[in-house]
Amino acid sequence: MLSTLLAIGWQPEIRGYIVVLIMFVTLIGGTYLILGTNLGARLGFLVAACGLAGWMMSMAIIWVIYGIGLQGPFPSWKPSEPVALVRDAAKLDLTEIVTSSPDVSNKSREDSAAAVQKQLEAEGWVRLEDSDPQRGQAVASADEIIQIKAEEFKSGEYVPVAVYEKGGERWPKIGESIDFIAFRHNPRYAIVEVAALLPQRTEPGRAPARAVIDDSQPHRYVVMIRDLGARRQPAALIGIGSGINFFLLAWMLHRREAYLRENLALKA
Repeated sequence: MLSTLLAIGWQPEIRGYIVVLIMFVTLIGGTYLILGTNLGARLGFLVAACGLAGWMMSMAIIWVIYGIGLQGPFPSWKPSEPVALVRDAAKLDLTEIVTSSPDVSNKSREDSAAAVQKQLEAEGWVRLEDSDPQRGQAVASADEIIQIKAEEFKSGEYVPVAVYEKGGERWPKIGESIDFIAFRHNPRYAIVEVAALLPQRTEPGRAPARAVIDDSQPHRYVVMIRDLGARRQPAALIGIGSGINFFLLAWMLHRREAYLRENLALKA
């Protein structure tokens, strides 16, 4: 019968609900059954509930420390406000995170890209290397904005040229290296520069032609802000709630023990 119940696997995942139900009945219910037969129904329930709350609090603390268990949304890149996609480098100042736009009028593609890089680096932006893993994360998020949200290009119609980052400093710190109490963060921004590609003719049986940048189109700039997410928030809430229940139940057990001693002393 048990194997038949565990074989259920259709949506909405009834098997998972059954497993949790069996766990509560066998583990928690079995513990309460043993305590109830030895201490009584009420006292056994208090001891079992206090032990469960203490275990939940300990488990949640481990989840928070290591970032495992029940997790919230992970950090990710989000479109910046008020402008997330700039189609002309001369209007980068509209993003409100670039002080002034570079002068790219009457310049070639290479000169325009160099002017943009010089202007951004002068304002504290750092260009990420192609081998940097953070560059790949930013490009992947920019692909979603370009293809899905803005519908500017389709896949294979553009190529990322450069990725710039700025901000994200943590504080307060003790010196320069001790930052375990740095719970505050400055906003972290990223700019992904992409260039349009010339349409390529594909022929059956032949490898695709090498991508060529379209010099007649200006580069686009995807501006994003880092969302730190809330990876440890569910575990922290479970820990706080379980901790409150644990200390309240422990206090009730302590108060009951104190009353019991007073009553026994009166009888003597």
